[in-house]
Amino acid sequence: MRDITDLIGRIFLSAIFIFEAIDTTLFFGTAKATMTKHGLTWNQDMLLYGAIFLLTMGGIMVLLGYRTTLGSILLLLYWVPVTMITHDFWNTDNNFELRHQSILFMKNFAITGGLLMLIGKGAGRYSVRRIFATTRVG
Repeated sequence: MRDITDLIGRIFLSAIFIFEAIDTTLFFGTAKATMTKHGLTWNQDMLLYGAIFLLTMGGIMVLLGYRTTLGSILLLLYWVPVTMITHDFWNTDNNFELRHQSILFMKNFAITGGLLMLIGKGAGRYSVRRIFATTRVG
């Protein structure tokens, strides 16, 4: 049962990152406008292409269970700074916005915790790396 929950957890955890990579690619202009709103005006194209790369590679690595530590680190390189920049609830006076952004901030840090757990314990039994390690050829 634990092996199945590891697999399902990896699928769910990777889904948000793969979805965000697709969304950022499809709505590139909107992502640039959001960056400008948050004060990120330096080299936006490079930052967005880098973000899409980190999200795609990290998300796929976590999903497949192949080099999950590296994949999780790639995702953390994107996730932590973006969380701190976009969900800065400490910079708002509006009570509704404060509550909304603080919930999103905490959700993102829960996801960060999931990535750290994945770094600590590995991908589990049902992973591409494990299949390659246990398959005998010839």
